[in-house]
Amino acid sequence: MDEKAVQKRQKALPYAILLAVIILWQLLASTGITQPNRLPSPLSVLRGLLELFATGMPPGYTLGGHCLSSLGRVTSGVTLAVAFALPLGICMGYWRWLRDILHPFIEIIRPVPPLAWVPIAILWFGIGDTSASFIIFLGAFFPILLNTIEGALSINKRLIESAIILGAREKDLFFKVLLPGSTPSVVTGIRIGIGIGWMTVVAAEFTGIKSGYGLGYMIMTARDIQRPDLIVAGMVVIGVIGFSLDLIIKKIEQKMLRWR
Repeated sequence: MDEKAVQKRQKALPYAILLAVIILWQLLASTGITQPNRLPSPLSVLRGLLELFATGMPPGYTLGGHCLSSLGRVTSGVTLAVAFALPLGICMGYWRWLRDILHPFIEIIRPVPPLAWVPIAILWFGIGDTSASFIIFLGAFFPILLNTIEGALSINKRLIESAIILGAREKDLFFKVLLPGSTPSVVTGIRIGIGIGWMTVVAAEFTGIKSGYGLGYMIMTARDIQRPDLIVAGMVVIGVIGFSLDLIIKKIEQKMLRWR
């Protein structure tokens, strides 16, 4: 068997396993081993997806609007995280005294799960998009920050010293040495941050959504009316979008870092 055929089979294997899991799941549901009020069958989930597209949950709030709203909140939260974590991470990687001062605070706050911040977010920002974006910001901030610090620390000290000897100012050092040298780690941090931000979108929308749109809000509404098929359908949509976002970031990473 030639190498191309082997590669094709390796790429197809995960999808074949996924298909086998779905078939087994449907068989378990069809034979009554799994109860529909506990774990709906794949066909029930598919019907639920069609219902979400056509009718929506709550009725009138269709799946497309939920997806766009959640993506908007994740985009704003992750963008804010990049805006704060990128310059702070490079500065902490460059100046040891700053790293020593901030490290204890970061390590105390970092282990606190975003869900624990929900009451504080509501207290500070009220119910709405700002609270949700803040929760997503917290989920994305720390992986971006830590990867940026590691990226700055990994830069060859001789490059920095040479730039200083050649008369580079702080601004030139930041934009022409530290930032380009940290880019691989920064991109990895952003990729992880987007993944965690998307994972926290349901928790973020626990704070309440005034617009009535959001995948987390949709799942909670389906829970309240005891529709497990719509709950699982929402979970599937979250997983598919998260997988797609990761693929997009990978493609961007490959184009940006072709020189590696």
